[in-house]
Amino acid sequence: MPDFSLTTIDIITIITYLFAIIGIGIWVSRKTETSEDYFLAGRTLTWFFIGSSLLASNISSSSLIGMAGSAYNSGIAVYNYEWMAAIILVVFAIFFIPFYLKSRVFTMPEFLERRFDSRSRYYFSGFTILGNIFIDTAGSLYAGGLVIQLLYPEVPFVLSVSILALIAGLYTVIGGLKAVVYTDAIQAVLLILGAILITVLAFGEVGSWENAMAATNPEMMSLVLPADNDFLPWTGLVFGIPLLGFYFWCNNQFMVQRVLGAKDINHARWGVLSAGFMKLLVIFIMVFPGIFALTLYPDLPSLEGYTPDLVFPVLLFDLLPIGIRGLMLVALIAAIMSSIDSTLNSASTLVTMDFIKKLKPDMTQAKMVQVGRVTTFAFMIVSALWAPFIKSFPSLWEYLQMFLAYISPPFVAAFVIGIFWKKATSSGAFGGLVIGHLSAITILLLSPVFGILEIQFLMVAPILFVISTGAIIFISMNTKAPDFDKIKELIWTKALFDIETQEMKGLAWYKNYRYQSAALLTLTAIIVITFW
Repeated sequence: MPDFSLTTIDIITIITYLFAIIGIGIWVSRKTETSEDYFLAGRTLTWFFIGSSLLASNISSSSLIGMAGSAYNSGIAVYNYEWMAAIILVVFAIFFIPFYLKSRVFTMPEFLERRFDSRSRYYFSGFTILGNIFIDTAGSLYAGGLVIQLLYPEVPFVLSVSILALIAGLYTVIGGLKAVVYTDAIQAVLLILGAILITVLAFGEVGSWENAMAATNPEMMSLVLPADNDFLPWTGLVFGIPLLGFYFWCNNQFMVQRVLGAKDINHARWGVLSAGFMKLLVIFIMVFPGIFALTLYPDLPSLEGYTPDLVFPVLLFDLLPIGIRGLMLVALIAAIMSSIDSTLNSASTLVTMDFIKKLKPDMTQAKMVQVGRVTTFAFMIVSALWAPFIKSFPSLWEYLQMFLAYISPPFVAAFVIGIFWKKATSSGAFGGLVIGHLSAITILLLSPVFGILEIQFLMVAPILFVISTGAIIFISMNTKAPDFDKIKELIWTKALFDIETQEMKGLAWYKNYRYQSAALLTLTAIIVITFW
């Protein structure tokens, strides 16, 4: 186990970065006057800020720490979440972004209300708020607390988490989404550079690809695993990961919010696709370090207090020299805070726009911004209190993905059926959501709790999706169809696609999102085939 200690230079680097990030939040807040400024950055975001913010917010705990640990423990199959994200982002750009931007909504639950009714909106909003607090924000705080404990074991875990929550919450409370996106752009650059540095140094220590493979089970270098694999069976890859990814990228307020803040549809699409291209890099700079660690630290699992989440911090402290170590810690802190700031801002947006504004429609813009800030602060405290309980789960990655598997499929069904089937009714959507989650509770009780029914969590997702979809269709067929004239702007048709084709004829090929999408899909196919 390396020496987890910091020099004066390391500490100065970290403190300087933290003050700079808070300063940006304060600077941005000077022009934050309306609810649209605070929650959607005034709808002025360009593609670079959208793409880098999506990457930075996603990379946080689930990548820098979670992926290296999962690769060390189970192999490169964890990368399936990343390349699948690229495909999902293409679907998002083609089919869903036009409706989201056209509707001018602030939140994803608000979109469900436009398509169905207020029941689905409040139901989805409530679940999303809980997910933002207890899954996304708490997970990121847990990862940060883990790193701080390595540095200073004498510091209580709860105190470590509280410090991170306070720092990330401070600039989010002050500056809103614009502060989140601007700081995320900086943090995305640091994340990529830091991850590249760790990878290069780890490979240098290993010596060669042959040395790395000598310590690795051949199955660990395959993306496609047998159906009986406990971690990620091929059935889960085909049927489960696409559903979790669709919810995360296309329905989750915490990710979609920066897309809603785009200055126009082209920048929204370019931003989403640029995030997809960057996600493909993850196998080289975030997964492979975990594989290299098998050669460098074969005895790590035998150490007291070992969890897979320790692999990346061990690489960081063992390989990096003084000064550079501080810079990499800044990147790690950046990863953690970029997720915390996004989820806190998302949760406060949901509470303010889906609940407070509905209850008090005459509330002034200034008052709504104030409510958003107070809500952000409150959620920051709740997330910090919950984060320590994540220690009881096998790993951070499994904690994040397992909860998504049980919660997200009914919402995915409502969005997909709602946009592609004009006969879906409001009662059908709400019934599908309720029946889907009642089924999730039943499976959860029968499987992990009582051990009566053993289902790998990735296979839970398609089961719940089928149940919810069936419920939506059945109830819709037995209730009055919606007035098509009222929802036609929210339903995808081939005619809309043809109109868009005509509109893009004067656009340069490199600005055409369809060509960009084709390039992204081609590159994805090459990587998947290489590591099949």
